[in-house]
Amino acid sequence: MVEFQHKDHYSYEDFLEIMGLLRSPGGCPWDREQTHRSIRRNFLEETYEVLDAIDHDDPHGMCEELGDVLMQVAFHAQIEAERGRFTMADVVDGVAKKLVYRHPHVFGDVQAETSQQVLVNWEALKRREKGQRSTADAVESVPHTLPALWRAEKIQSKTAKAGFDWADSVAALEKLEEEVRELRAALEAGQAPDAPHGVAEEVGDVLFMASKIAQMSGTDPEEALHSACDKFDRRFRAVEEAADKPLSACSEAELLALWEKAKRQDPS
Repeated sequence: MVEFQHKDHYSYEDFLEIMGLLRSPGGCPWDREQTHRSIRRNFLEETYEVLDAIDHDDPHGMCEELGDVLMQVAFHAQIEAERGRFTMADVVDGVAKKLVYRHPHVFGDVQAETSQQVLVNWEALKRREKGQRSTADAVESVPHTLPALWRAEKIQSKTAKAGFDWADSVAALEKLEEEVRELRAALEAGQAPDAPHGVAEEVGDVLFMASKIAQMSGTDPEEALHSACDKFDRRFRAVEEAADKPLSACSEAELLALWEKAKRQDPS
């Protein structure tokens, strides 16, 4: 047991004290054993749970899940505080300074009348702050841990701002069609998927160009793919429920007919 005063309402300072106590010698054995690596996935899962609450416009869920994300931030900061490298106070101080620095139109004398001007200024200040001397530096700084479609979109957005872009979405679509033809050739060649210009490489090129078209048209590729997954889920369920025998026993023509029926019933 640790010495602790129970309260009806806890403050931010109480929260940080609790995190410290959990990691203390008299605290929780599980919490004491954790490392940045061991709780890395927890951070991702909690973040996705916040997004789920946002998508459902669930204020109670948002409040709870944002607290869980904050706990993950404090957990990692507490581990570093024990190592003497930085504290939660340093985290708060750092992000506060960043906000002031990147909003000179609010805290300084820079003019920015539109959101677009704000974003241009933000990007320039960010590159200066991080010592990025070129667009290639900015591209390399895009986290490799992002979902691949988001990473592709961010890379393409940065290079487009530097003038490296297609004339329009139709031109990009023609490139996508070219990549699809190359994928077909790779499939027909029958070589190992990971061979040079094999299926793996060509699928990647197709997805990269599809995300480029999404970026040019202002579409979030992750959201678009999630919507496609949801649509497929609904239509597949309709197919399975309409079939009078196991799908594995259906011919290709029967499956196609069931799918077309499901599409007519779900035209979205």
